[in-house]
Amino acid sequence: MECLRSLPRLLPRRPPRALAWGLPAAASCGGAAPLLRRSRVQPLCWPRRPGEVLRFTTTDASQATLASVAQVFTVTKFDQMGNVTSFERKKTELYQELGLQARDLRFQHVMSITTRNNRIIMRMEYLKAVITPECLLILDYRNLNLERWLFRELPSQLAGEGQLVTYPLPFEFRAIEALLQYWINTLQGKLSVLQPLILETLEALVDPRHSSVDRSKLHILLQNGKSLSELETDIKIFKESVLEILDDEELLEELCLTKWSDPQVFEKSSTGIDHAEEMELLLENYHRLAEDLSNAARELRVLIDDSQSIIFINLDSHRNVMMRLNLQLTMGTFSVSLFGLMGVAFGMNLESSLEEVRR
Repeated sequence: MECLRSLPRLLPRRPPRALAWGLPAAASCGGAAPLLRRSRVQPLCWPRRPGEVLRFTTTDASQATLASVAQVFTVTKFDQMGNVTSFERKKTELYQELGLQARDLRFQHVMSITTRNNRIIMRMEYLKAVITPECLLILDYRNLNLERWLFRELPSQLAGEGQLVTYPLPFEFRAIEALLQYWINTLQGKLSVLQPLILETLEALVDPRHSSVDRSKLHILLQNGKSLSELETDIKIFKESVLEILDDEELLEELCLTKWSDPQVFEKSSTGIDHAEEMELLLENYHRLAEDLSNAARELRVLIDDSQSIIFINLDSHRNVMMRLNLQLTMGTFSVSLFGLMGVAFGMNLESSLEEVRR
């Protein structure tokens, strides 16, 4: 017992700091450096009091590794005169140059319009754009149909040679209107393709000259109905995104980039044309266009539902005819069977002169 009691006195004491980290005595203070050099992170300082949080910084090797795997964007830049330049930039470098965050450059298939650090970030499924007071950046356009619009129509629109209504206003107005106009035209094009196909299919299905329903037409109608549902979803998302901005006065003010970066423009906006009101009118115009597309798509949906009701009525009519024919055949078969049973029951007991034998 005396030996056990004296054992703690004989053991070397470790500093409390080493005990807290689970290190031997040699690892505390000066001995901790060799151990930390083996890891990828190293502390800026040891905690001096209980509850203090340690801060770690990555080494140059880990930063080089992150930079090597960073996504590379193909950026297409449009300036105020419509000049186009293309270049490649790593994601980390790009969002640092623009003063954005990494999540701002993340691709999403949901439309959204946000602002950060006097920049506008617009997401439209495969189209992603960053608008500054001086230029428009299109990031990694992955749709081949964008090339004609990007390099033929968009530069002239930004330079003031197109049919935009925001030419007297700052550059960000033209950029926003050009992008919204492109997206509305895209939705309108999808509807223009679907509408004649759906009407032609419905006309063939409800034609009274055809007694039966063509299954191939029903399959085509099903596929067109799915495409129409996707289009309705895209229009709904566009309307909700624009309406969300219209309901937020602060966001409307933030969309006016030049107003906050140029004192002269700010003074003109305060005394003359209010840029926030102009932005609101612009968004309301495209919200109305989206509402018109939504109404047209809704009318097609109503026609499909009505035609389906007519088709179901015709199918019910054919089914009733088949059921009536089946009932008539069943009644005829029952009558024949009944007369046969009567003959079987009474045929052998009936007397007739034909059965008499003359002797």
